[in-house]
Amino acid sequence: MSKKKKIKSDIEIAQAVPLLPLKEMADKYFELEEDELELYGKYKAKLSLSILDRLKNKEPGKLILVTSINPTPAGEGKSTVTVGLGQALNKLNKKTIVAMREPSLGPTMGLKGGAAGGGYSQVLPMEEINLHFTGDLHAITTANNALASFIDNHIHQGNDCKIDPRRIVWKRVLDLNDRALRNITIGLGGPSNGVPREDHFDITVASEIMAILCLATNFKDLRERLSKIVVGYTYTNEPVTVTDLGFEGALTLLLKEAIKPNLVQTIEHTPAIIHGGPFANIAHGCNSLLATKMALKLGDYVVTEAGFGADLGAEKFLNIKSRIGDIKPAAIVIVATIRALKMHGGVKKDLLKNEDTRALTDGIRNLEKHIETIKSFGVPYVVAVNKFMTDTEKEVKVILDWCEGKQHPAVLSEVWERGGEGGIDLAKKVLSVIEKEENHFQFLYKTDESIEEKIFKIANKVYGAAKVQYTDKAMKQIKDFVRLGWDDLPICMAKTQYSLTDDPNVLGRPESFTITIRELKVSLGAGFIVALTGNIMTMPGLPAKPAALEMDVSEDGKALGLF
Repeated sequence: MSKKKKIKSDIEIAQAVPLLPLKEMADKYFELEEDELELYGKYKAKLSLSILDRLKNKEPGKLILVTSINPTPAGEGKSTVTVGLGQALNKLNKKTIVAMREPSLGPTMGLKGGAAGGGYSQVLPMEEINLHFTGDLHAITTANNALASFIDNHIHQGNDCKIDPRRIVWKRVLDLNDRALRNITIGLGGPSNGVPREDHFDITVASEIMAILCLATNFKDLRERLSKIVVGYTYTNEPVTVTDLGFEGALTLLLKEAIKPNLVQTIEHTPAIIHGGPFANIAHGCNSLLATKMALKLGDYVVTEAGFGADLGAEKFLNIKSRIGDIKPAAIVIVATIRALKMHGGVKKDLLKNEDTRALTDGIRNLEKHIETIKSFGVPYVVAVNKFMTDTEKEVKVILDWCEGKQHPAVLSEVWERGGEGGIDLAKKVLSVIEKEENHFQFLYKTDESIEEKIFKIANKVYGAAKVQYTDKAMKQIKDFVRLGWDDLPICMAKTQYSLTDDPNVLGRPESFTITIRELKVSLGAGFIVALTGNIMTMPGLPAKPAALEMDVSEDGKALGLF
């Protein structure tokens, strides 16, 4: 009997790949000037913002956005498809760059594990990307918490701005999942230790400073956005901003290196620009606008991703990032897996290896809703069926036949197992729809519509909700935002990623449901209003068995257990 072939883990595959010195890779793809590549060792680098000034008159390349169905514990492989598609396009001699988000240590150490793609479609060095990378998230954490310190010191030193300690909305952050820090008390121990008050922690990727960094276009814009941050309200309920405190310069200084995009490579030495990482369930879920625009100037094609499903990341990419950055995707790839669709059809995770075409057919309704959402934006699209080894030929045929019957362009993707070669058919299909299909990109709403109108359009057209209800707190906040002239901002919905509803346990494609808006907050510097739905947490907790239990380092210094 033949021995069963051992399947290598992502990290085993990654560590077996000989990396190109980054300067060599950059010289192969780009014509960078000497001071435009700032090396962090041999395999990581920062890209100077001067590249955008030098190439300002160059026609940008074509942007391909990768999104997915609602994620499940079975996995969708959106990042894997993003990397694999970029590698495949380069195999077709299309000068392509991958643009992705930086992973957060929270999910890396928590439930998800690493977030650098998988199999033979990864960005490298995956260990460093998944851990501290070039320090961007540490810089954002520091800037956020410096502002928190400045606020409390201002109150302690006399409180010239008349900040009401009960109305401070700026929270401290940490780039880890830690539920014990959601609600804390600070300033105890007497007058010399500050003013006692209740405080809170968010995860770093939920910080408005992360969103600002990812939407800023240069240092001047970064400083202006930081100056607009609302930190709290006075005793008469008037907003207090960073400008009132006078610390916008210091915050900009703390971010002077973090604003520069990071350059790395894929397993097949395709350039990858990885920068910024706001969560899509509690923030806007896209890599930095600077990274995307820089990639578009340096490459003919750019493959980028938006976090979680099309109801979250893609909606925010198209309504927020595209609006602010004046960019338009040439095509959108919607990733789906047979495993995840069977879960949406009612199959439990431990039974997914069993063939079940009935559950698959039921679960396809979730994919159908996301296709409808993307079609409403008017952009050409392709469905990528990301293949897992447990998928049967019959199941693959069911989903591809369904797509053909509904006239949805669809391709089987095998980039996890075969790298770029496994994405050639997908790449050809994407190029075909870009060339042949008309692009009528449009926003879902106009910013001058009311807050309630914008929220309803997202809830109704993207989620499929029949009704939106508001808590008394949310209604009062809407009135305050209108009074302060903030109602003309885009909406950033904070919602569970697992469901089209605000209940993570409701899978598939539910109908006639209600979305509850329990609270709103303004991110004036980022330029949007966050609407929190259901029980969404801005500081996640760890699972019973965190991914960190499997992590270690070998005697020769190699990372272990990063998936």
